Amino acid sequence: MKRQKKIAVINDFSGFGRCSLTVSLPIISAMKIQCCAVPTAILSNHTGYEDYFFDDYTDKMKPYYMKWEKLGLKFDGIYTGFLGSEKQAQIVEDFIERFADENTVVTVDPAMADNGQTYATIDEKLCREMKNLIPLSNIITPNLTEACILTDTKYHGSEYSMEEIEEIADKLEKMGAKKIVITGIMKGESIGNFICDGDKRKLLEYRVTGISHAGTGDVFASIISADAVNGVGFELSVKKAAEFVGKCVALSNEMEIPVQDGVCFEEILDLLV
Repeated sequence: MKRQKKIAVINDFSGFGRCSLTVSLPIISAMKIQCCAVPTAILSNHTGYEDYFFDDYTDKMKPYYMKWEKLGLKFDGIYTGFLGSEKQAQIVEDFIERFADENTVVTVDPAMADNGQTYATIDEKLCREMKNLIPLSNIITPNLTEACILTDTKYHGSEYSMEEIEEIADKLEKMGAKKIVITGIMKGESIGNFICDGDKRKLLEYRVTGISHAGTGDVFASIISADAVNGVGFELSVKKAAEFVGKCVALSNEMEIPVQDGVCFEEILDLLV
């Protein structure tokens, strides 16, 4: 019997600011997959604003998804994003072990840092625990800073050579990573995504389209996760996700959307259908 595909998405819920679950829900749904949310925290708006309401959901996460296990729910994909603590990373490990089987595509976006700096809520314990999610995944989507943190590579900030990028990818593979896309690699006037899928290694470059906005990583990883469940090839999926993000950024700049408000993907969501 034909059954609609499902992805369990573990991330925070920010009511305003276009990030995390409020990005994944519409994008994954537009790609004809049921998006099943596991909230890690509830926020009025993301922490890039000067003030926000925050409710930590750590202690509620396991009782929440244990009801899913009792109901016998199954998922074609699991996608995990921003995590707020070492304990949450351990809870995610438990979730994957309970719900993933050989047919489940697990996508880990190790959202911890950017531009050489960890986010304010990220500590060394969480960085160490995040490494344990790598061998449990089928796909990881770190940006360059996060890839350096995961592999204990010093981030030097200047333009990286292909030899340096491949060395980082090698380390990630040795840690158990299967398919890797390292995002945010600056190359002159372009930005690149380095893909590593078995013997296939390639840097896909794109022209910088303007000022970056909050939540673009969530848009990117949501598309990658949905495409993987839909059986789309990895390189094609990375190209599609990058091009869509680029169009969202360009349109958001044209519409003068404030950076912290995220990208106005709703205007072109039909491109993913």
